[in-house]
Amino acid sequence: MDAAAVDRFDRWIRQEFVERNTELEEAYFSARREIVHDPHLDTIKRMIRTDGAKLIAPIVEDGGMPPGAQERYRLLGAVGFYLASCRRHEVDGPDGAEELSAAWSLANLLGSSLGVVPRFVFAHQSFYNPAVHDAYRTFTSLDDESVFITYNALAALAYRRAAHALRSVPPMGVSNPMATYLLEDARAALDDVMEFQRTLGRTLDVDRFFFNVRPYFKPYRVGGTEYRGANAGDFSAINELDVLLGLCDPRDPFYQGILAEKRPYLPPEDQARLRGVVTAESLLEAFLREAAAGPVTPRLRENAEHFLALCRAHGTASSFHHHKLVKPFLEEPARDAPEERRKGITASGPPLEVVMAWLARLSDLRAARDLPGSARLALERLRNLIADGARTDG
Repeated sequence: MDAAAVDRFDRWIRQEFVERNTELEEAYFSARREIVHDPHLDTIKRMIRTDGAKLIAPIVEDGGMPPGAQERYRLLGAVGFYLASCRRHEVDGPDGAEELSAAWSLANLLGSSLGVVPRFVFAHQSFYNPAVHDAYRTFTSLDDESVFITYNALAALAYRRAAHALRSVPPMGVSNPMATYLLEDARAALDDVMEFQRTLGRTLDVDRFFFNVRPYFKPYRVGGTEYRGANAGDFSAINELDVLLGLCDPRDPFYQGILAEKRPYLPPEDQARLRGVVTAESLLEAFLREAAAGPVTPRLRENAEHFLALCRAHGTASSFHHHKLVKPFLEEPARDAPEERRKGITASGPPLEVVMAWLARLSDLRAARDLPGSARLALERLRNLIADGARTDG
């Protein structure tokens, strides 16, 4: 691999690429808050496509691949930044296919070597995005893009912390005194998720996000295949919590569909974690089994109470995200978008109403609402077993 060529491409992504995207976004926002066509701006759009293609060409011509998986994943992200920008500015049509062919080829090679989709995903903006002089790679220099990336990434880190804590509980058993610490740690991590989400909701400007940040997350083609857009939730941790807590059932066809669609968009190590958790006994099942067998010991009762509080916290965070972030930042502004812009408005590809229905059902499962397939009855049974055990002790 030509390391010098990779470095030149990375510098361009961090400098001229950001400057040109920012100039275009400011022009779009100050006009009709949509793509503007005039000779000067159209020249900038084509410059992004042409300059990026010239920098990628020597990387492909060298024929080598970065030796380490993380290096390959970071390079895939850099190529994805370029392709996502070309899609955003609508310069990736048939007339640009020749210039984009090298980027498509490199993305496909990198994706195949890693077992992931050959496109930019949110992990490339958050965990696999080395900072240089305090700055990580972005599409623009707009404050709202940094706000969106930073607080979504912090929430993802907090979810990872919670999932890491819960993965350690099953081997030691739910009545183990060490499990108390882990359940408390997971709850504290979910409290952090809520704080990051609240800050995101207070700080992010709806219009700036909808018109200048969101478009870079849309689906785009790599060669002849279109891949759905990047999603800030494309990490395994939240699904690990779903399954480990017992709030979502990996045997449920609806949830199986969620996991199957999501898996190739996850970082490689997250794919392995997700495979490992779907066959494990949930903590809800373990608590029910031990509480039903009796006796309900003080430690089992304490841990069960921590567990139930953790389930409530997970549901609360999910409901907040759906009602205070997804709806006001995507669904509501989409209603006012021009008809021709509503098609393909979501990162996921299907119509907005379909995606919103999926997200609503997922939020309801995480909150254990009273609907078919939810964990509501099982959680009530656990509460009753713990309460009965306390009365017996008394």
